[in-house]
Amino acid sequence: MIGWFEAVILGLIQGLTEFLPISSSAHIRVVSAFFHWPDPGAAFTAVIQLGTEAAVLIYFRKEIWEIISTWTRSLFNPSLRGEFAARMGWYVIVGSLPIGIFGLLFKDQIETVFRDLRLIGTTLIVFAIILWFADHTARNKLTLEKHLSFTHAIVYGLAQSLALIPGVSRSGGTITAGLLLDYRREDAAKYSFLLAIPAVLSSGMLELTQIGEGQAPDWGPTILATVISFFVGYAAVAWFLKYISSHRFTLFVVYRIALGFFVILAVSLGWIPAQG
Repeated sequence: MIGWFEAVILGLIQGLTEFLPISSSAHIRVVSAFFHWPDPGAAFTAVIQLGTEAAVLIYFRKEIWEIISTWTRSLFNPSLRGEFAARMGWYVIVGSLPIGIFGLLFKDQIETVFRDLRLIGTTLIVFAIILWFADHTARNKLTLEKHLSFTHAIVYGLAQSLALIPGVSRSGGTITAGLLLDYRREDAAKYSFLLAIPAVLSSGMLELTQIGEGQAPDWGPTILATVISFFVGYAAVAWFLKYISSHRFTLFVVYRIALGFFVILAVSLGWIPAQG
């Protein structure tokens, strides 16, 4: 069972890795395995993501309020429907559909086979290569306000749904999709964070009922990890947006590949079990 010390460590890891394209769920799974802690499971991971998502809500509070208020008013005032904030409301809704659909269809696999460390190591490597390719071929010129469309929102959403497999990374998948569509790095990251809000909130709220049941950690450690992930996550999102404004994603690509090979090697040599 996850205790208080483990909760502190996992909360720190969640906060540090959620917004970076390196997969927070993979790190929680890998770190737990290396320290021979029980796999905290998909429910614990989904719930503590509420902490980092709260950091996004506060960091982008002005933009989010503008989107919600304008979108709501546009339902009754047709003159507002051309406003970017109103359109963004629809883009977030449409882009959130794929992960919701696939999350329900593959719920059992998400909680079992998708948490196999051999799969996680492989996805860390494969999607690092895809991110590197996208980063070095993208024209880095499109902006959300001028170019985001329903088609692009669906592409972003499909990419986000791949993050149901630990090791892909929610931000990594959606940012990669944005780069392949030629969006600026900062714009791809910003939409990635906004798009994650409905998915993370709905997933976290759904899994709240599992905390304290069966193998899931108790409420106390879960709440502690969530609070820690909030404060660390707020600092991480601020740093990440500043970093990518003047740097490529090479640092994250190299890290993902190194971690992926290490995980596969560790499993192959019997240092850690593939299954939790």
